[in-house]
Amino acid sequence: MKRILLLSVLTLFGWTLHAQTYTSCRPAPRDRLFVSDAVEKTIAEVQSLLTNPKLAWMFGNCFPNTLDTTVHYDEDRRRTFVYTGDIHAMWLRDSGAQVWPYVALAPQDEHLRKMLAGVINCQFSLICIDPYANAFNDGPTGTGWQQDLTDMDPNLHERKWEIDSLCYPIRLAYHYWQVTGDASVFGKTWLEAVRKILATFRDQQRKDGQGPYHFQRRTTAQLDTKSNSGYGHPVRPVGLIASAFRPSDDATQFEFLVPSNFFAVSSLRKAAEILRKVNREKRLAKECLALAEEVEAALKRYAVHDHPDFGPIYAFEVDGFGNRYLMDDANVPSLLAMPYLGDVPADDPVYLNTRRFVLSESNPYFFRGKAAEGIGGPHIGVDMIWPMSIMMRAFTSTDDAEIRSCLEMLLSTDAGKGFIHESFHKDNPLKYTRDWFAWQNTLFGELVLKLLADGKLGLLNSL
Repeated sequence: MKRILLLSVLTLFGWTLHAQTYTSCRPAPRDRLFVSDAVEKTIAEVQSLLTNPKLAWMFGNCFPNTLDTTVHYDEDRRRTFVYTGDIHAMWLRDSGAQVWPYVALAPQDEHLRKMLAGVINCQFSLICIDPYANAFNDGPTGTGWQQDLTDMDPNLHERKWEIDSLCYPIRLAYHYWQVTGDASVFGKTWLEAVRKILATFRDQQRKDGQGPYHFQRRTTAQLDTKSNSGYGHPVRPVGLIASAFRPSDDATQFEFLVPSNFFAVSSLRKAAEILRKVNREKRLAKECLALAEEVEAALKRYAVHDHPDFGPIYAFEVDGFGNRYLMDDANVPSLLAMPYLGDVPADDPVYLNTRRFVLSESNPYFFRGKAAEGIGGPHIGVDMIWPMSIMMRAFTSTDDAEIRSCLEMLLSTDAGKGFIHESFHKDNPLKYTRDWFAWQNTLFGELVLKLLADGKLGLLNSL
């Protein structure tokens, strides 16, 4: 295994490390689920450029983590089932994000390209099973949350309706198509999936009643169930799409989740372009564009709040009656991450005001402590920072000092494990959740690659 020697002496939260040797934490080559020559080459190239040994070590551990530990590729079926990590189920959101940074390498590696096509094929087929589900089993195994009071199916691991679950597969497929030119993934299953996506989005605009979806769970966790017999708090139908749950899998307070509605707009426009150019489905493309325009107009009217300290900002959730929730959650889509997803321009004045708000203590889920500062959320609880928010802060920053600070926090809060955790306590990175969470790991690798592409090797090597 590759060893990286730290020659300097580091003091980290009171612990002094002398001449520490960093040994790769990846599985042995024979135990890796999927191997890509292009990914291995990229790891070697990046590590040869980085002079900070811990950064090089963490990149080598994190960037291939999805491939090493979560990808189950069936070449004969042209299908790839992707675990989220320590939960052996496939989240549409997580899987789409986990493999995203590998797409850029697909033209260099046919084996990798086929695996990625398999992820897309699998995602579309799962949407066709149930567009309201957020997580699926690998076949009708009946594992997961089968006792939930909703229309469960043995294929479903969990059936929490989240707008972003239908957006991430479109985002991934569009990116894959743009990079590789391969349109083979846009066949009958894609067309069936996009029709179900449209129907689901329309149903959840709640123009003709509450719609078919309801969800309840026998639980002591308030945000794991929905009020009002499983339909959530009432909304006024104004054109926005209701989302019963957030990307954190927590229940929404007000059903119109703003960052997810922005994500729906950009995803529908991507779907329309595919339908028009690949499938020649002009009518279906027009339906996607019409819905995108309707939701966008409603966002402009109902999603902006004039904050007394920050000026016009985007609310996190609204209900169409004038009620709003001013906060942000670390999980993506989030208000902070909207430029990362391409949903708003990075220089949008309302976004910039919102960014200042969510990265301040005016956001009830922004935490600042001895170890780091960042955004968390009610999913884990008070004082627990999600590294995902620190990475999104770096992705959306144009300030080298801010990016450097984010990188320093990420390097110093891994609890010595060499991986990115789900969350950690603001004062003590040894108090963390989830040893194995592939999305966060791959996202860290994606951030390093993005900074290198932006010409920031000097910044990385200044750490």
